[in-house]
Amino acid sequence: MKTLTFKNGQTIPALGLGTWKLKGDECVRAVSAALEIGYTHIDTADAYDNHHEVGKAIKASGIPRDALFVTSKIWPDEQQKSAVIPACERILSELGLEYLDLLLMHWPDRSIPFADTLGEMEKLRAQGLIRSNGVSNFTVHHLQDALETGKEFVANQVEFHPTLNQKELKAFCDEHQILMTAYSPLARGKDLDLPAIIELAEKYEKTPAQIIINWVLAKGMAAIPKSATPRRIKENWEAQNFELSEEDVAKIDAIGGANRVVDGTV
Repeated sequence: MKTLTFKNGQTIPALGLGTWKLKGDECVRAVSAALEIGYTHIDTADAYDNHHEVGKAIKASGIPRDALFVTSKIWPDEQQKSAVIPACERILSELGLEYLDLLLMHWPDRSIPFADTLGEMEKLRAQGLIRSNGVSNFTVHHLQDALETGKEFVANQVEFHPTLNQKELKAFCDEHQILMTAYSPLARGKDLDLPAIIELAEKYEKTPAQIIINWVLAKGMAAIPKSATPRRIKENWEAQNFELSEEDVAKIDAIGGANRVVDGTV
């Protein structure tokens, strides 16, 4: 299992399970299947309304807490200075966990000073309620403003796939040691039929999904593909078991585009 390292020294499994739109028993089954397959990185969010289910699957797995990496996110209405710590405490209660490995600001909100939110996250780290903190859906301009606060954040989780490869954002994050995580790496299935992806799938005798996930990992990023199907969860996991050549990574890089599939609603 490939791991990546934040600039604060904490490690994160490069491949995780996204849980957006997973609810109820379906969520419990998906997370349980992932943990049984070998995943240790589970991504959720307050807005997904599935903390209880994720926590139930984690508890049932019997996997030691320190062997897992759990991420959650706070929505803008929880990013006010007075709301950050209570929101995190509630999230932990719902998950049945003592700490989060990573807490993210789910979307930027210019009406709330980034220094306020990041400052409260700093307190959460000091209290041991989170190990690291970061942001999500931040553009270069948002990141520049966040960096100017002088407060620590180590990650930026964004939509990233072959038809939205965010070159400028990736270069900026690399320059400032902000680790990027790709959500919707398959563009909700829309990138699976791209000719270049199909060609590489045939060449490597892998599925199109495995080619795309491997490409994300080859770029030094984490990936959190979402699936409710144990077969696909396993297929995604096995995307780590081969290596694209530099030439083939470049072929996927060359696809490019600005095909966003996420509009900010949950």
